[in-house]
Amino acid sequence: MTLNAAEGAGDDHWFEPVAAHLGGAYLRYSFTKGTVAEVDRLMELLDLRAGHRVLDVGCGPGRHSHELARRGVLAHGVDISQRFVDLAAATAPDGATFERLDARELASVERFGAAFDAVICLCQGAFGLMRPEDARGGVDGDRLVLEGMAAALAPGARLALSAFNSLFTAAAIARGDYEASLDVASGIIHERTEVRDEDGRAEAVDLWTGGYTPRELRLLCELVGLEVVAIDGAEPGDYSAKPPSVDLPEHLLIARMASL
Repeated sequence: MTLNAAEGAGDDHWFEPVAAHLGGAYLRYSFTKGTVAEVDRLMELLDLRAGHRVLDVGCGPGRHSHELARRGVLAHGVDISQRFVDLAAATAPDGATFERLDARELASVERFGAAFDAVICLCQGAFGLMRPEDARGGVDGDRLVLEGMAAALAPGARLALSAFNSLFTAAAIARGDYEASLDVASGIIHERTEVRDEDGRAEAVDLWTGGYTPRELRLLCELVGLEVVAIDGAEPGDYSAKPPSVDLPEHLLIARMASL
């Protein structure tokens, strides 16, 4: 059976029916297993302490928010998938809260304005899942997400964002290591694959991911008023400081909102 956004009544984004099918099986994927190590590093990079408020954009089933809350950080996760939000809320420790929200609309949420000591957007959570047709009002979806995250940062607060490395992906596709296609004009990676739910039921799905170079991330930050602190090479579970490389699948961007 094939699953696509057109089959999900009321879906605002192509990922919603995919997430609804995956449910808790999302946490079986190997890229979700490094949460503790990732949060260890984020606590340092974002200068987080107990009592700080963090907005987790594209939180999925809440793994980063849960771990932050266990350390005394007040984490609020948002995700476009109601299924993921329900899963996150069902097992949330004290200090972690969740709501369904389209990340393209973050900037319009008045209560979020300059309200957070840090914002995280990891593992292609909202940012990086936007095709050209996911733009709003002629504005690119990823730019809208980044603008909204910038608006949520208090003066001097920091953002941690992971993004696919387009150069890594292009090299992997050229070698035949990755069965996907890269649209060079848009930077969008398209993959046709199979995902299974908690009971092992398989569905064929289309996945689209935006790939970036460090230069593109710097330019986007400049557009939305963020100051880049660092762009490191990264992979799931390892956010240690490394230079960006064609051998590493992701970039980890750390950016800062200007102080008053």
